[in-house]
Amino acid sequence: MKISKIKVQNFRLLKDFSIDLEEELSLIIGKNNTGKTSILAVLDKFLNEKTKFSYNDFNIDFKNEVEDLIKSTVVPNEFPSKGIKLKLYIEYNDTDDLSNVSRVLMDLDPDNNHIVLGFEFIINYEDFLKLREDYVAFKIKEDAKQALKNEYKSKELKDFLEENLGDYFKIRKYSFEYDIATEDITDTTPIDLIRENINLKDIINFKYISAKRDVTNKENENTLSKQTSSIYKKQEYSTEKSQATEDFKDQLSETDSTLSDIYKNLFKDVIEKVQDFGGVKFNDTDIAIISTLQHRELLEGNTTVVYTHDDCKLPEHYNGLGYMNLISMIFEIEILVQDFKRDQDKKPSDINLLIIEEPEAHTHPQMQYVFIKNIKKLLGEGIKKEGGIHRPLQYIITTHSSHIVTDSDFDDIKYLKAITKNNVTAKNLKELRIKYDADPKQYQFLKQYLTISRAEIFFADKAILIEGDTERILVPTFMRKVDLEEKARLLAEGNEDTFLPLLSQNISTVEVGAYSQIFENFIDFLGIKTLIVTDIDSKGFIGNYDEEGKQKIEACPVIDGMETSNSALLHFLKVDWEQLKVLNLENRTILIGNSKVCICYQQQENGYHSRSFEDAFIHLNRTFINDNKNEFKGLKNRKLFEDTQNNAYKLAEKCIDKKTHFALDILYHSDEAFSNWSIPAYIKTGLLWLKKD
Repeated sequence: MKISKIKVQNFRLLKDFSIDLEEELSLIIGKNNTGKTSILAVLDKFLNEKTKFSYNDFNIDFKNEVEDLIKSTVVPNEFPSKGIKLKLYIEYNDTDDLSNVSRVLMDLDPDNNHIVLGFEFIINYEDFLKLREDYVAFKIKEDAKQALKNEYKSKELKDFLEENLGDYFKIRKYSFEYDIATEDITDTTPIDLIRENINLKDIINFKYISAKRDVTNKENENTLSKQTSSIYKKQEYSTEKSQATEDFKDQLSETDSTLSDIYKNLFKDVIEKVQDFGGVKFNDTDIAIISTLQHRELLEGNTTVVYTHDDCKLPEHYNGLGYMNLISMIFEIEILVQDFKRDQDKKPSDINLLIIEEPEAHTHPQMQYVFIKNIKKLLGEGIKKEGGIHRPLQYIITTHSSHIVTDSDFDDIKYLKAITKNNVTAKNLKELRIKYDADPKQYQFLKQYLTISRAEIFFADKAILIEGDTERILVPTFMRKVDLEEKARLLAEGNEDTFLPLLSQNISTVEVGAYSQIFENFIDFLGIKTLIVTDIDSKGFIGNYDEEGKQKIEACPVIDGMETSNSALLHFLKVDWEQLKVLNLENRTILIGNSKVCICYQQQENGYHSRSFEDAFIHLNRTFINDNKNEFKGLKNRKLFEDTQNNAYKLAEKCIDKKTHFALDILYHSDEAFSNWSIPAYIKTGLLWLKKD
C-alpha cells in the first residue's frame, strides 16, 4: 500500500498543487521558496495535529478572497466550503492487509484499488455568516477605541482572523469515492472519518526529520549522546527486546546490590544525624540509602558518544558539524523506525511516510554522495516486526544539493517550480521521456549528462548554454566585466542599475557542445530564462574540389558563406542564410513553452563579420593580443599578427594552438578592471538581455 499522489489547495505557496510519489524514494528538488517545506508542514498539521493552522498558513490569493468576501457589502446567497484542503491518493494491491482500510473503502469493484483520503480546514456557510457578524462588532469596538485615543492603532481584519481563526474554520476528514475511468473523485457522499471514529494512525503514520536540526558541536550540548538514550527507550519498549537489553538490566540489578552495601557505610553518618533529630522513630520506621540505577535514566545522563583518533577517544563535540549531522540523522532515522513499529500490542500502520529535509546541511560533497548512495539500503527494508509483520516505508527527501541529485535515480526526482508568486507546481523528471519519444537517444544523453555533470541547473533561475571550454573559462569574467561597464555607464548618466549584477544572480552555465537543440524540451520543462551562446559556423565554396571534381562546401569566412553548419541555429531560428546573418535581437529571442530563450551568435561588428569566438575576439582586440603575443601560451605562428593584411579569420585559423590556453591567456593578461580588451558584441548583448527581469 502506498501514497501515489498528494494534492494540496490554499496552503502557503501550494495554491493548487499536486505531486506524484514513488513507491520508495521521492527526491524533491527546487530553488528556495518553491514549497518543499510547505509539503512537510501541511502533512504534519493534518496527520499529526501537533500544531494548529494559523491565518498565515493560507495562500495569499486565498487570504485576499476571504477578506474580500467578509468586507463585501453583498452577502452571498450560498457559500461553498472554503479553506485548506489535502488529498492523499492511496493505491493497494492483492497482497496488502485491508483490515484497517475496509471501513474507508468507497468502491467494492475489484478493479478499483484506489482510496482517496481528504483532510480539510474549512469554513462553511453558517460559520461564514457568523464570522461576518462578529467582525462587524469587532470593527465597531476598534473604531470606538480609535475615537477615544487618537494614537491608538486600530486592529484590522487580519488581526481579527489571526486571533479567532479556529472559531470559524474547522478540521474535517473524509474518504472520497474515486472513479478509475475519469481519475476524478466524487465528494457528494464521502465517509466522515471523524464521525465514524476511524483511527487514521492505523492507516497512515507520518514522521519527519526537519532541516532545523538540533545538531551542534558546542561543548555543553551532547546531541548524539542524548539520541543514544532515545534509541534505547524505543527498543526497550518494543516487543523485540534484544539479548543485549536483558543483559544490561541484569547487570544493573547486580550493581544495585553491590552499591547498596557500599552506601551503608558511605551515608552512615548522615543517617545517624537524621535519627538524632527525631526523623526516625525507634522500632517504627527506618531509613536507608540504596542504589536504584534506572536503565533509561542512566543512559540519558551517562552515555557519551566519542570518536577515536590516533587511539585517543575524543568527545562528540570535537567532531565537525558535517559528521555530527550525518551521524545524528542516522540515529534519528533509527528512532523514527522504532516509532513506526508502534506499541507492543499494535501493528505498524499500513502506510509509513518519512520526510528528510535537506540532509546536505554542513556536509561536503563526498559525504552527500555517500548519504544518497546508502539511504535506499538503510530504509529499503521497511518496517519489520515480530510475527512476520512487514510494512513498506515511503520516504521523501528534499534537497538543494546538486551532488545528491547527481547520484540519484533520474526517475525519482520531482522538480518544484514557481508558476506565479503565490503558486508552485511539481513535475516528474521521468515525464521528459515522453517528450523525447521521437529520439530516445536524446533522452538518454540528457539524463546521463545532467545527473553526471550539470545537476546544478535544476536550482538555477536562469541558464547559459555554451559550446565548450573556452566559453566556460571566460563567461564568468565576461559577466563581471558587463556588470562593471553597465554600472559605470548608468552612473555617468545619473542613473542606478535596477537589476542585480549578473554574478549575484542564480545563473547556471552548462556546456552543451553542438547539442543545444537537444535541451529544448528540458528548457521547456524548467521554464527558466535561457541564453544560448553559439557560433554562426559559416560554410561555402572557397575553391576546393573533392575527388569527383565537385565543389567542396567547407568552413569559410562569413563573407564567403553560403550556409551554416550549426544545426542548433537551423533548429531554433528556421531562417535562411541571408536572414541568419542580419537577425536582430528581437528576432533571435523565442519562446519555448514559458521559457524566454535568446540565441546569440556572431553579428557584424566594426565592419567585419566573424565566424567563431576566437575570430571575433581577435578582430576586436588585435592590439591587446599583439602586445602580449610572445607570452600567450595558446598561440603559434605569432609573426602572422604583425602583417596587417591578415584578417581575424586567418589569424584564428592559423595562430590558435589550444583554445583553452588562449582563453586563459586572455585572463592572465587582463588588467584589474578587465578594461584592456573588449567583449564581442554578440556575447555582451546576450548577457545584458539575460541580466534583465
